[in-house]
Amino acid sequence: MKIIITGSLGNVGRPLSQQLAAAGQDITVISSSASKKADIKKLGANAAIGSMTDLDFLVKTFEGADAVFLMTPPNMGGINIVENTVSVAKNYAEAVKKTGVKKIVMLSSIGVESAVDNGPIKGLHLIEKLYNDLENTEVTFLRAGYFYANFFNDIALIKNAGIIGANFPETTLLPVVHHFDIAKAAAEELVVSSPGKKVRYIVSDVRNGSDFARILGSAIGMPALPWVQFQDEESLNGMLQGGLPQEVAELYTEMGLGIRKGVLQQDFIEHGSVVSGVIKLEEFAKEFAVNFSF
Repeated sequence: MKIIITGSLGNVGRPLSQQLAAAGQDITVISSSASKKADIKKLGANAAIGSMTDLDFLVKTFEGADAVFLMTPPNMGGINIVENTVSVAKNYAEAVKKTGVKKIVMLSSIGVESAVDNGPIKGLHLIEKLYNDLENTEVTFLRAGYFYANFFNDIALIKNAGIIGANFPETTLLPVVHHFDIAKAAAEELVVSSPGKKVRYIVSDVRNGSDFARILGSAIGMPALPWVQFQDEESLNGMLQGGLPQEVAELYTEMGLGIRKGVLQQDFIEHGSVVSGVIKLEEFAKEFAVNFSF
């Protein structure tokens, strides 16, 4: 099969490309950086260097593809994030229509069914609707849990204040996922026929704030690391002080609010709460400890 991978060689794109190339698939990886070309070729894939905002480039790259993995960058410049993300998706959808691609797998998220209280995920909410309207195209919406990798953003807080936390309580259960589990699920979906539109959740574990503090803390030699619930304003100001742009900080504060209210977890629970990923929190904690030591 000829398969196109968007997202360059990021956390998901690299292992996904490796798996598909190892299975003998004809892989093309899209990247905006020419410096990634050699790395892409080392994986056994072809490189397509260009911009996601360039529709002509996307049409040329998608031509003749059997399937395409579509992901949109979470932060397009730090401003107008939702609008810019949806704009890229519109280009993807137009390229799919112009080239007649029969299968797409979209990296989506838990909480995507809501149009409110989900921060940056509201862009994915609009994108799912956009892809759902594609005719004669199989679509798998791969709804991922909260990325384990987001906890790397807490390393500075732990080192500087000796705490970890967010604007939701330690008792709140949160579905989480490792990018390797996402890549494995995406690789499976890209090579099978799933007529119509399909939703698949990919979650590695479901844990609460107390678990995150205890298990990540133990991995870094801080078994008593406390989980602290911040007020929304405290959470926002903390992210701003950490250097995040205003709009990004506001969106992530809203996502924390959605977790506290249960908005992000609701659709996952209603769809059966299936945990199909294999990398549990204890395994990720080893990875966390390595990053913490830098």
